[in-house]
Amino acid sequence: MDRIICTWFGAGLLRPGPGTWGSAVAVAMGLLLHRIGHFPLLALATGLVILLGFWAVPRYTAGMTDPDRSEIVIDEVAGQWLALMFPSFGFWYMGLGPDNFPWPGWVAAFVFFRLFDIWKPWLVGRADRRHDAPGVMLDDLWAGIFAGIATMIAAGLAHGVLM
Repeated sequence: MDRIICTWFGAGLLRPGPGTWGSAVAVAMGLLLHRIGHFPLLALATGLVILLGFWAVPRYTAGMTDPDRSEIVIDEVAGQWLALMFPSFGFWYMGLGPDNFPWPGWVAAFVFFRLFDIWKPWLVGRADRRHDAPGVMLDDLWAGIFAGIATMIAAGLAHGVLM
């Protein structure tokens, strides 16, 4: 069961770039969650997947010399959903319907998340250098927070300065 959770039902077994595949699957699922229950459901699911990741990753990686294995993508799911929560909240707060999640919002969240997850600046890199099971989750959570902030800054620039 731990392997199924950590590989997010096999998404982490896709090649090449299992982290990107995991993020892409997470975006698709996140958009579906947003459509079904808007921001509140996405926020609830994000909290649950974060808890699930902190529970499953140490169990799956117990005894492994490197716990940050490429097939583990539950961390990407958690971080990507965290990034998607920022525009989802904005749309929900502005009263837009759950069927309204314009592509620039989710594309930006995806691109910025992958950028921060690969680049690993500041707190993302610090968490990644822990080389332990909690670090597997933490670096992607930081990347998700940074991606969400970057997405909202980009939206502000696009709607406030560029238009």
